[in-house]
Amino acid sequence: MNWYLKVLKNYTNFTGRARRKEYWMFLLFHYLIIIFLVMQLVFSSENFSDSSEMNVLSIILSTLLILYFLGTILPFLAVTARRLHDTDKSAWWYLICIIPYIGRFIILIFTCMDSYGGTNKWGPNPKKEGSDVLINQIGKE
Repeated sequence: MNWYLKVLKNYTNFTGRARRKEYWMFLLFHYLIIIFLVMQLVFSSENFSDSSEMNVLSIILSTLLILYFLGTILPFLAVTARRLHDTDKSAWWYLICIIPYIGRFIILIFTCMDSYGGTNKWGPNPKKEGSDVLINQIGKE
């Protein structure tokens, strides 16, 4: 859960680098929350015989889902940009997602790749010892 909160706190930082663990742990919790909200929406509609109660609950859950999506767009884009930076790719590569299926598959491959070995133009390798201090300082500047 700390990885998820770390990304949310760092939601405007499109510079620097993000390790695979930071990226994938954020996505794991992100999708678990979405699945939970969608399941609540689906199962709540089955439990009510009165349609007015169901409509109110459905509206509330749908609103929560939409607000969650809107609230996590920027953190999602920021952590993806930092993950691409970690593989020594520009964040502009994310625009390849415009191409249906193939684009998203290419981004999946890029985000699964190992970190670039040394320091690149987006900062030091976050896997190396002591670089956590420097990366935290970069995020605060």
